Amino acid sequence: MRSLLHISDVHFGPKHLPRVAEGVLALAEARRPDLVVISGDLTQRARPEQFRAAREFADRLPVPSIAVPGNHDVPLWRVWERAFDPFGAYAKHFSPDLEPVYRDEELLVVGLNSAFNWTRKDGRIRLKRLVEVRDLFAATPESAFKVVVVHHHLIPPPNFGSQRVIANAYEAIDLFSRAGVDLVLSGHQHQSFIASSEEFYPVGRPPVLLVHTGTTTSSRGRAAEREKNTCNWIEVDEKKIVVSQLRWHHDLERFAEQGRHLYPRQECVPYMLEG
Repeated sequence: MRSLLHISDVHFGPKHLPRVAEGVLALAEARRPDLVVISGDLTQRARPEQFRAAREFADRLPVPSIAVPGNHDVPLWRVWERAFDPFGAYAKHFSPDLEPVYRDEELLVVGLNSAFNWTRKDGRIRLKRLVEVRDLFAATPESAFKVVVVHHHLIPPPNFGSQRVIANAYEAIDLFSRAGVDLVLSGHQHQSFIASSEEFYPVGRPPVLLVHTGTTTSSRGRAAEREKNTCNWIEVDEKKIVVSQLRWHHDLERFAEQGRHLYPRQECVPYMLEG
């Protein structure tokens, strides 16, 4: 069995919650996942000191981690940087790798950068990167657990008004389905939800499970997660994926499970378990 801790939208800067961040570190120390996945928006305003704080946080994790940028990791008001060097601060103060890859004998996690220089909310996946991802998955054993991490959503969030999905979402889902991707991890919307790609992209092939988390360590929760903080604990074996949705409890000062879902590998038909 392999395990992942999925966090997102940590927003180091004015909206960041240090006590909750310490709770993430404690959770990782207690449970020791194989990998921590951070699906974007490491900072609030892409400032060097915010990236340095995010780097210090990632370095304190007791296990390996992988992270991708979000739209907040591109400068908003520093127009020259935004136009000509949108990821300069990210590369210098957090990581030079915007689309990292983690692999071992049983696990392949591929990062996609969906932010770009003129992004405000929307994102896009570059078709060139999809070709590279296709080749990565083609060289991976079928039995490996295949994960994509990207900041923006590929499906509309429920009960959240009209929200455009990421550009080239259809092409991405089509490729992921063909390649046998088990799971896509995202954030951006500051609310948790889980869906199957088959609900939005019926292509007659095995669907892909799409798992989102809300903001894990900031005060920017939205909709049903207003002023709440969430993350996902994911366990996988050769037959199933189990996603536990965790929420921060201020009275307990820790993350606790608020829901658990089981999905057969390559089928994404949900079964509710007792939480």
